[in-house]
Amino acid sequence: MLKIEHLTKIYGEKKAVDDLSLHIMPGQIYGFIGPNGAGKTTTIKAAIGILNFDAGEIHVCGKSVKDDPLGCKRELAYIPDNPDLYEFLSGIKYLNFVADIYGVSKKQREERIAKYADMFGLTDDLAQPISAYSHGMKQKLAVIAALLHDPKLIIMDEPFVGLDPTASHQLKTLMREHCDRGGAIFFSTHVLEVAEKLCDCVAIIKNGRLVTSGSMEDVKGDKALEDVFLELSNPVGEER
Repeated sequence: MLKIEHLTKIYGEKKAVDDLSLHIMPGQIYGFIGPNGAGKTTTIKAAIGILNFDAGEIHVCGKSVKDDPLGCKRELAYIPDNPDLYEFLSGIKYLNFVADIYGVSKKQREERIAKYADMFGLTDDLAQPISAYSHGMKQKLAVIAALLHDPKLIIMDEPFVGLDPTASHQLKTLMREHCDRGGAIFFSTHVLEVAEKLCDCVAIIKNGRLVTSGSMEDVKGDKALEDVFLELSNPVGEER
């Protein structure tokens, strides 16, 4: 579903991502964790096709991000940690704009908007301008927009930031349902307890390099994910 092979991204003299390889398969919720500045967001932006990279290759559903960027974008949805939306539009006009871009039929968009807006408690606010939305409301709107074209792959950067507990629960339920239908999810998070309970697989990155990856059980063994993360990101001799 998502294949990242030997990805390298350089800023000046710094390798933000250094020879990173990851494979996310259909049906998997794949967590991507690491300290601030480890290269998570750079990897995600390269995977969705909005950031060029210096070496390596990325494929989405068998299509190359370099050679067929539009084809890749049709297969995926991206939910950023801080949604940058068109604030002069109302919520419903924004959702219809996104649905138009992806060619979602009138019937499908109406059904999906009604379903997800009700699920996230946003129905009564869709007529309001996005400029009046709180951060959490914008995050909910971005989630709904991402689901409108029923993407095969969903990529998210800190998706739970700003969401209230009810919305977080709804999102986790949707993530599991999406993967149970054969989709895949790749997301970064600092909330290790959520990653441990939700993810099938996990990758830990530090200083742009992959430290470990695999099934959640293989990575953490009989320890808590937080303990494994702290051990791997703070080797002996470094201060926490």
